[in-house]
Amino acid sequence: MEVIRKRIVFYGWVQGVGFRYRAYHAANAVGVTGWVKNNYDDTVTMEIQGTESQIDKVIMAIERGTYIKIENMDCKTIPVKPDERSFCIN
Repeated sequence: MEVIRKRIVFYGWVQGVGFRYRAYHAANAVGVTGWVKNNYDDTVTMEIQGTESQIDKVIMAIERGTYIKIENMDCKTIPVKPDERSFCIN
């Protein structure tokens, strides 16, 4: 299984609704690395590294959040960071 890294910007009802907390716990449960942070324009950016299947599982877990409503995602594949060992909230 190939490890990939994606930078994803989430649009919609994604701030003030537990998005980063949910992303952090889902990422750790699945075993991916990266980070998630709020942006000044009410979007959330996440860099996530793992297999395509692991990344999909994290996004699905986030979408199941009670108040979270992802309306759109800009997704870009970026270079893997081989020394990264955890997922954090920035």
